Amino acid sequence: MQVASSKNYITVKERKMLLKKNNWLALAEVFMHWLWIAFAFFIAYYWTNVLTIIIALFILGGKQLACAILMHDTSHRSMFANPKLETFVGQWFGAYPIFHDMERYRPYHLSHHINTGLDDKDPDASLTRGYPTSKISMFRKIVRDLTGLTGIKMIVGIFMMHLGYLEYNLGGKPKKINQEDISFFDRLKMFFRNLGYPILANAILLAILWLVADWWLYLLWIGAYLTTFNFSARIRSMAEHAMVEDRNDPVKNTRTTYANIVERVLFAPYNVNYHVEHHMLMGVPCYRLPQMHKILLDKGFYEKGVLEPNYWRIIVRAVPNS
Repeated sequence: MQVASSKNYITVKERKMLLKKNNWLALAEVFMHWLWIAFAFFIAYYWTNVLTIIIALFILGGKQLACAILMHDTSHRSMFANPKLETFVGQWFGAYPIFHDMERYRPYHLSHHINTGLDDKDPDASLTRGYPTSKISMFRKIVRDLTGLTGIKMIVGIFMMHLGYLEYNLGGKPKKINQEDISFFDRLKMFFRNLGYPILANAILLAILWLVADWWLYLLWIGAYLTTFNFSARIRSMAEHAMVEDRNDPVKNTRTTYANIVERVLFAPYNVNYHVEHHMLMGVPCYRLPQMHKILLDKGFYEKGVLEPNYWRIIVRAVPNS
């Protein structure tokens, strides 16, 4: 497994403390996540203008990334002490609102942990290749993200995976599935099995917005999903595994990045910025990752490990002056 060993830095007692799950702390994290979503809708509805719409779109994109991270954390079974609660929250507050399924995501993501940085095996490797790049190339990438071109490609791919045309892969290179033995009724069953709950979750969100405010607010959710969500996801992926010193060295192929409040909203929900810590002990709940980081820092891990002071430094690394 391509991860740094925790044995030299984490004692048995510390490991036991770090792996301890707490339902209330987990629920508090989810509550703050969705409170930000409510806040975005609130400012867009009560002070409707170009500025508040733009702010709302960026908050919603960052918090849709938080939905993806919640799906990620619950796929590790690392947040809640109660397994049924973990599955429910991970699906209905994480995966379904962004048209995913946590159970389908779990085996795919485990492969990333087993093969981190290995170009031929890591399913997420393509997300972090190609950096550093030129300023014009980065500009084109961000323009594609914020104009919806990346989002349209993403959502078509997601629906093709859910309908059985493509293998499940979020790294941008899904393989086609042989269609010879798939009947119309098989396709219909796949549609309801894979997309029924995500569509229901989005219908519930639309209904709530319509009841408490106005239906058009849901357009912001879809608009963010096609635009700012992809921008946030790009910067987050770059920070975690791109531009590292050695992709094959488990100490140096993953990065932790400190985040201020704006960066936490946009790129670092659920303490995902402590990514070295997560890869080292992937069962540690997100609310204990800062404690784990302090332990590693105090014991000298980051004399070799990869650490950046903020996300701006990631962008600077991605587009160095030529």
